[in-house]
Amino acid sequence: MKKLSYNLPSSGPAREALREKGQFWTPDWVAEAMVAYVIGGGCDTVFDPAVGAGAFFSAARVLEQETGRRLNLIGREVDPEALDQATANGLSTADLGGVEIRNFLLEPPAGKLGAIVANPPYIRHHRLGAELKSYLRDLATRLIGKPLDGRAGVHVYFLLRALELLSENARLAFIMPADTCEGVFAPRLWTWVARRFRLEAVVAFTPDASPFPGVDTNALIFFIRKAPPEANFLWAQCNEPLTDELKKWTLSQFTRPATDALRVYRRSIGEGLATGLSRPPGESEPDSPTLGQYAMVLRGIATGANEYFFLTRTQAAALRLPDSLLLPAVGRTRDVHGDELTTAALDELNATGRPTLLFSPDGRPVSGYQESVREYLKRGEEMGLPHRPLIATRQPWYKMEVRQVPPLLFAYLGRRNARFVKNTAKAIPLTGFLCVYPRRSDPPFVEALWHFLRRPEIIANLRLVGKSYGQGCIKVEPRALERLALPREAGSTLGPKLTDGELPFDSAEKHYKLVPPEELDEGELKAYRESPP
Repeated sequence: MKKLSYNLPSSGPAREALREKGQFWTPDWVAEAMVAYVIGGGCDTVFDPAVGAGAFFSAARVLEQETGRRLNLIGREVDPEALDQATANGLSTADLGGVEIRNFLLEPPAGKLGAIVANPPYIRHHRLGAELKSYLRDLATRLIGKPLDGRAGVHVYFLLRALELLSENARLAFIMPADTCEGVFAPRLWTWVARRFRLEAVVAFTPDASPFPGVDTNALIFFIRKAPPEANFLWAQCNEPLTDELKKWTLSQFTRPATDALRVYRRSIGEGLATGLSRPPGESEPDSPTLGQYAMVLRGIATGANEYFFLTRTQAAALRLPDSLLLPAVGRTRDVHGDELTTAALDELNATGRPTLLFSPDGRPVSGYQESVREYLKRGEEMGLPHRPLIATRQPWYKMEVRQVPPLLFAYLGRRNARFVKNTAKAIPLTGFLCVYPRRSDPPFVEALWHFLRRPEIIANLRLVGKSYGQGCIKVEPRALERLALPREAGSTLGPKLTDGELPFDSAEKHYKLVPPEELDEGELKAYRESPP
């Protein structure tokens, strides 16, 4: 059986087609390690719920030669063209004879299964239709007892369905993105898994060892058995690409000693769930102070149409929009160089043709604006903006979200360049940034907090609260950033904690006059609920 090699398109229609189908094929050195685990329980029938180009079937044929066992291969696939690629990759008609063209989620096998291995389709929630979302919600409710958050992708439900089908002492190996254990749905999902199954091992990959180089996905392998839960599990970090140490480790039933290529740690389930299964063992002290005790965090403004609401000075002047409806703004993290955003920096962006003004109408009727504004609002209607998903929830559609100027910004999505930025330009950030509102507004405190948050050990702790993507990229949501651990000396540097007995919105409102939830319109309330304080 020949080794499989897949060149993933980096952009364009071909890459978009992969996103629609959620197809990212598993490399052979990973697939063989996963199949080695599931057949280690003695089962000779391997089931793949999303066969695709046949990576796991090919891996099984390799393992047959290495172990002398004959394996029966069965599975599901919804895309016949993917099976054509499996044939082109060397699998025979007989190899694929046990594959049915059916949807695993909607038409699962009738009986229980002893060995399941999968790279489930990675289709994000916003690409799912309402009917399928309702079906998946009901599936999770039946199994877990409560629905999962609507932002869970299809891969999460593949895991649920597969776990449901495991026979006693059966094994499952899934490779999935890190959001499986970092999303808002993760605590509910993994609490259920840990109480009903034995999580035997989790494998993470360093950026240099990624199974999917060039893809913004941080992959993890989960090895799970239908057996009584245990208090501990193994967490491994693969440090070298294409290494055979991963397969040797799974073939040994996790008894092979760790190497430089594969570091292995024994962790408690409780610590793993609290720290995050995608992250190394927790390193912060349990009683360490957190950023949320000194500041509150909100996401930046979501306009719903940056091309309309986010303007250059030249555009605003040509449109004759009044200064009263224009706010200094910054949109992209790469538009901010260093740790401070100044007025001069905004001037430089303007000189290069970058937008630096947010068109921010209030909720008055169209007739209440001057003629140039009325003309621009009419243009927005002609563009179909009132019907766009986010904008359609606003009343009226053009009313912009409200944010008081944050003293600090957080550039939360980047490759090794996440940082706290002092906002001396008094710019309103869009969703490329988070707004950081210190719980005291006096300049000395704000300055001290900014300097403190720039410390390397604090930036390093972001990986313990952020969502991890490919090539070292992390994303930190508002509530997660508030959980960012600070060094113990925060108290002596910044003073006592400021949150005891206070609600985040109330305490910040004293200084920043943030709009409380009950005063938000429908569109703003939807956005607030997606990122509540």
